[in-house]
Amino acid sequence: MSADRQTIDPFLLSAGEVAGVLGISRSAFYSLLSSGRIGPLPVRLGRSVRWNRRELETWIAEKCPSRDRWLDMQGDD
Repeated sequence: MSADRQTIDPFLLSAGEVAGVLGISRSAFYSLLSSGRIGPLPVRLGRSVRWNRRELETWIAEKCPSRDRWLDMQGDD
């Protein structure tokens, strides 16, 4: 594959992309997010809301703790 045709995984993901990674619908993602079950918080870039891919990967590896637990774990660094 030529260099210009290679795909690069984005560092920041939209809500729809995160839902896809998690294997759930976008509405289920928003429901989990509003209830505090999604640990990582998004970042804002202008009007865009995105989630950090690496943080999501780490959160998943840690068995998807709740937001409160996740934020506590981040403070342990």
